[in-house]
Amino acid sequence: MSSTEVRPGTQVPTPAPDAASGPARPLAAEQSAIHDPSTPAGQLGLAFKRAMVAVRKLRGRETTRPGEISYAQYGLLFGLAGLRECSARELAEHADLTPATVTQMLEHLESAGLVTRTRSDEDRRVVLSALTDHGAAVVAKRKAMMEPRWREAIAQFSDSELIAAARVLDSLADYFDTYTLTEPETVE
Repeated sequence: MSSTEVRPGTQVPTPAPDAASGPARPLAAEQSAIHDPSTPAGQLGLAFKRAMVAVRKLRGRETTRPGEISYAQYGLLFGLAGLRECSARELAEHADLTPATVTQMLEHLESAGLVTRTRSDEDRRVVLSALTDHGAAVVAKRKAMMEPRWREAIAQFSDSELIAAARVLDSLADYFDTYTLTEPETVE
């Protein structure tokens, strides 16, 4: 695929008709490259939005199944699998959630037998969480299901392309982490 082709199946936005000016007009020539799907930056923007929507849909699907582990809960379990015993605060930082949310989720995971929670010997105010053997088995099963699909999804790309993609995504994450409006937008 060339750098100016739009990925098959990607919907290219078209402007809506304007009541004052009549039928829809083509996009303005001065349109920013980041919004123009015929440019690499525009294609990246569309692909990024598509990926974000797909993750949001996955999160929605996995939170509507009663009695099953949600996407966010799997995030905590995977975080615990990669860490030693840790506090809700540490896990919240790792999972990018609030400590209160993590505490509630850990209580649920503990009642399901996936996590143990014990008071710290050093600071009795701190509750440390760790995976149970059952929790570790659940994480291993999920990894076994997801990792081959992940490898398949990225198999067509070289290591240098994957490294470049990681750099782009890191840069976008930094952008969104530091994004603030300098002037509040108003709706009139």
